Amino acid sequence: MGDSAEKQARPSFFKGIKSEFKKITWPGRQSTLKQSVAVVAISIVVGIIIAIIDAVLKQGVIFLTSL
Repeated sequence: MGDSAEKQARPSFFKGIKSEFKKITWPGRQSTLKQSVAVVAISIVVGIIIAIIDAVLKQGVIFLTSL
């Protein structure tokens, strides 16, 4: 009984997906490159900051445990 309703809904669902994909504007090559470089640079900077904080905390724990 409900099978015909499901079969009717599927084509319209996929048509909706197709129409939404047509609305997508993909970034250009230059924009993608700039954003990728920014992500890598920020990741490196954050990694260095975390490493410095880790080293400071490690030395603090070593100092506190040696008392």
